[in-house]
Amino acid sequence: MLKRIKLRTLFIGGCITLFFLVLVARVFYVQVLSGEYWQEKAAKQWAHSSTIKAVRGEIEDRNGNVLASDVPAYTIVVNPEVIAERGIGEEVIEGLHELLGKPADELKKLVEAKDDKGSYLKNREIRNEGWKIDKELKDKVVAFYEELGKKHDIRETGVGFVTEQKRYYPKNTLAAHILGYTDRDGVAVMGLEKYFDQQLKGTDGKLLYQSDGKGIKLPNSEDTYQPVVNGSNIKLTVDSTIQHYIEEAMKKAYEEYKPKSISVIAADPNTMEILGLANMPTFNPNEFWKTSVEAGGFYNHAIKSRYEPGSTFKIVTLAGAVEENLFNPDATFQSGQIRIKGYSKPLHDINRVGWGEITFLEGVKRSSNVAFVKLGYEMLGQERLLQYINDFGFNEKTGIDLPGETIGIVNPNPSIASENATLAYGHGKVLVTPIQQLTAVAAIANGGKLMVPHVVKEVTDPNTGKKTVTQPEVVRQVISEESARETGGYLEQVVADQVKGTGRHAYIEGYRVAGKTGTAIKVSGSDYDRNKVLSSFIGYAPVNDPKIAVIVIIDEPQGEDGGNGGGAVAAPVFQEIVSQALPYMGVPKVTTGNEGGSSKTVKATASAQRSAPDLTGKTVQAARQLLIDQGFDFEAVGEGGTVVSQYPEKGTMLASGQRIYLLSQQGDKPVIPDLRGQSLRDALEILSLLKVGIAVDGEGYVSGQTEEIKDGKTLVTLTLNPINEYGENIPVPPAEEEVPEE
Repeated sequence: MLKRIKLRTLFIGGCITLFFLVLVARVFYVQVLSGEYWQEKAAKQWAHSSTIKAVRGEIEDRNGNVLASDVPAYTIVVNPEVIAERGIGEEVIEGLHELLGKPADELKKLVEAKDDKGSYLKNREIRNEGWKIDKELKDKVVAFYEELGKKHDIRETGVGFVTEQKRYYPKNTLAAHILGYTDRDGVAVMGLEKYFDQQLKGTDGKLLYQSDGKGIKLPNSEDTYQPVVNGSNIKLTVDSTIQHYIEEAMKKAYEEYKPKSISVIAADPNTMEILGLANMPTFNPNEFWKTSVEAGGFYNHAIKSRYEPGSTFKIVTLAGAVEENLFNPDATFQSGQIRIKGYSKPLHDINRVGWGEITFLEGVKRSSNVAFVKLGYEMLGQERLLQYINDFGFNEKTGIDLPGETIGIVNPNPSIASENATLAYGHGKVLVTPIQQLTAVAAIANGGKLMVPHVVKEVTDPNTGKKTVTQPEVVRQVISEESARETGGYLEQVVADQVKGTGRHAYIEGYRVAGKTGTAIKVSGSDYDRNKVLSSFIGYAPVNDPKIAVIVIIDEPQGEDGGNGGGAVAAPVFQEIVSQALPYMGVPKVTTGNEGGSSKTVKATASAQRSAPDLTGKTVQAARQLLIDQGFDFEAVGEGGTVVSQYPEKGTMLASGQRIYLLSQQGDKPVIPDLRGQSLRDALEILSLLKVGIAVDGEGYVSGQTEEIKDGKTLVTLTLNPINEYGENIPVPPAEEEVPEE
């Protein structure tokens, strides 16, 4: 018996010893041999991360109007398990169908969704109709399920929502091709949204922390914080009001002529800031899914489409001939047709019989192909013509800050005479883009400088406050300032001559307008189809001080009785846009006379003078609108919202075109207005009101000004020059020279 007890004791002791040996071995294996593995696994269980979403930057126009921003959005969700328990499936399907417009059969699949084991699922998003909807629709859904809960006396209905963010475009279709859009997942698809995606989207932040099994943060948690970097805000050069003028004028033309497409671009020719850009057909970035790619609404023709420009391209030929002193406006030629050596067929004017023997200036007005073959092919020659075409930027991209810009193609065969001859009037081996053409005509308007167009005015980093401003960029001086002015004078007569000028429908009473029409016959198959044309007009105003340049392109307009040329359909669109934009921009009208079909500035007599209105005490906005409505030239100076003083004072008789200055509350540093063109007396009066120091260099009228801080006070130095009869500051000429007449 005792022996049996001893054996049992030894057996139990052996088992216990063996158990402890196994346990020690297991502990050694876990803590030593596999310690690193289990340490990582444990860390994953107690370590948690929280993502802090970055805010996508806003896009606004030049005046601070928001064009794109992130706003709260709401996604509707259903809980099939709860809905089934409550027995309200049919009511949920019917109610959400009416509110969201989602087909009932698709809702039924979501509301009754089960997993592989046959159990009802707990949460299903209603896409796409209930995905990222606005607050108004969300509130209707909330009201629906709250009423449903009251009806059945239940607290939980199985219908709810989650709050998210979405991109919102408050002006809908306005500037859609500039802005582009992001899809519902926040992915940038086109336009500025895509081009500046990295700057706009920023970087999400992260918070890493430790918690217990229930997810409660540990008191001694070692937190790691990666701060969020919000996206940069972008201010555009675009003016929403001018963009609105553009799109409204386009809609009218689109409805009337039913073309394949219309494109319009407007820019400040002095800086090549894009003031507006639009295409039709278009799309609403808030509802991008409603526009199909096949419909063409997403295509940005303004920077992507290449086309034969036709007669608008004659501006390049004219500018080159003027620069080379080859253009004599009074010389004559035989219009109608011209034969080129080495080419069997004659080249024709649009009027094949011509207008007889006419001057080259009349040839420009009438857009004679023969005149431009003589100027470009015979006088300039194909090498020099091609050089000017290249200098004006037609074989390179403009560099506009929008994605997808294509390059024009100008590649005539040097040995084929006809290809080089037709190049002079924009047909044949020449394909250009609208933005290239606008950039080229802007070079005529601004004194011969080819510039880089841009739509971004400044980019601001909200995290640091750093602001990056886009500066005007000159590519090259294409022609001299004098040649540009002379070329502009001839282009002005294309519009001002109401008898012979092809651009007469672009004429705007009170403003000097320069421009050129284009009617390019399109190629169909291997030949030209005269029933299909691309009509265009390009121009700028006012000629003496250009503020806006615009190109209008209408692809295959369906005009009545063949009236589908650039002068008939595109010039009126230009006229409607610019006639609204100039007064809005504060550009005063001038009194004009029309003698022999040409426009000429007439100096106002004393009887035509007007007195300065009383503006002191009015809000700056109200005073500004009054002056715009009455056609006064003016400038607002200061940062306040109320006019505290004005110059000239109320009741002062104003000379024709004299500017009124509205002075509001000044900041720490006084805002100095642009005084160029003002008399010394007027300039001194204005600067005295601003209480700044004044220095004067020269005699005559103000041609330049500089600012500096001296002894803690702002000092403005005025440079003076004589002024010519057209109101333009000029250097003093040698005694034997005469100031040329216009």
